[in-house]
Amino acid sequence: MQALLVIDVQNGIVNFKDSSEELTKIQHIIQDFKAKNLPVIMVRHFDKIEENPLHRNSSGSEIHESVRDFADYIVEKETPSAFFQTNLASILEELGVKHIFITGFETEFCCMFTAISGYDRGYKVTFIEDATGTTNSEDTYEMKGLDIKDFVGTVLNWSETTEVLYYDEYKETYQG
Repeated sequence: MQALLVIDVQNGIVNFKDSSEELTKIQHIIQDFKAKNLPVIMVRHFDKIEENPLHRNSSGSEIHESVRDFADYIVEKETPSAFFQTNLASILEELGVKHIFITGFETEFCCMFTAISGYDRGYKVTFIEDATGTTNSEDTYEMKGLDIKDFVGTVLNWSETTEVLYYDEYKETYQG
């Protein structure tokens, strides 16, 4: 069985900059999973620092309204990996999931760490590169010309542990 992980699609991240392109792709993928009666698991990140927009009691930590109502499960985390000290593995085991699809935000942290952790736990992992986004930029890392999504996708693809697809390739491979 397959499951979709929708990582950190939260107000404090989505509203940080224009994320409409990523959100549209994520919404289409969610609708595809719903049409196939496959589970959609939202992952929600919490920060311990009160001033952070993802602090547990802030509106920024809430799952964005564009995807909120599609959650079959919500997993709460405090680290980049959706597996570390959460109930994600038990949910996937209970459902009989063998293949996880990664979409969401903070490509170079939460999405990548979850993909690697999923592989380490024996799941087939599909990372939909352009259905992820980040609040960071080339300036954050002081690396002119850095395309964060492409870099992470390339690293995961070259590792030969993760299937990395663009949204159009996902549609062709899994919706056809």
